[in-house]
Amino acid sequence: MKKYSYVGITAVILIFGIWAVPKIIERFSQGDVVKNDRLSTKGVPTKVSENKNGKEMVTINTIPDFTFVNQEGDTISENYYDGKVYVVEFFFTTCPSICPVMNTNMLKIQEAFKDEDDFGIASFSIDPEHDTPEVLKQYAESYGVNHPHWNFLTGNKKDILKLSNEGFKLYAAETPEAEGGFEHSGMFALVDKNGNIRSRIDENGNPIIYYNGLEEEGIQMLIEDIKKLL
Repeated sequence: MKKYSYVGITAVILIFGIWAVPKIIERFSQGDVVKNDRLSTKGVPTKVSENKNGKEMVTINTIPDFTFVNQEGDTISENYYDGKVYVVEFFFTTCPSICPVMNTNMLKIQEAFKDEDDFGIASFSIDPEHDTPEVLKQYAESYGVNHPHWNFLTGNKKDILKLSNEGFKLYAAETPEAEGGFEHSGMFALVDKNGNIRSRIDENGNPIIYYNGLEEEGIQMLIEDIKKLL
């Protein structure tokens, strides 16, 4: 009886193999395993490019459209930065904690590219009700901002928070219980001349995505990568 059972099982396996193996081979040949079986991860690099010194950088995402007003009262959109490499941050002028550190470090980036016309900075205020163009201009002057393409931007609060959280995926929120009334990321985003958020790859082959605006290491990495994109 067991002999017949083994024969039956063997036959089933053989029939399954005859049916399945060609289909598996076909899926590999058509790339279906890659397209359908790989987990989809939002925000991971979509493109890898190699710069002149042979080190890789990745494209994270394309920036969304935006239109706000800068410290001079001029309307600035994403088109202003066409053909420029630029750094993006979200901050507010009355921030009592990380913003002074972020913008002190941003001054180092300004200094590194003070003569570079194809470079810029976009600092978006997440407290636009307080941070009017006049307030932003005074703030910029107090920090010694002098790069012609460093814009401090203000506008509709909802639009700015959406740009931060959904467009750049840098956390920002109005939080009454937080010090200063807002919470936000201390990271900087790097955008290339074509409007793509870019990042270097770490030693493990993973994109760092954003640059730490609070630490010297992050600033030096950012300066190095700006030079690559320029």
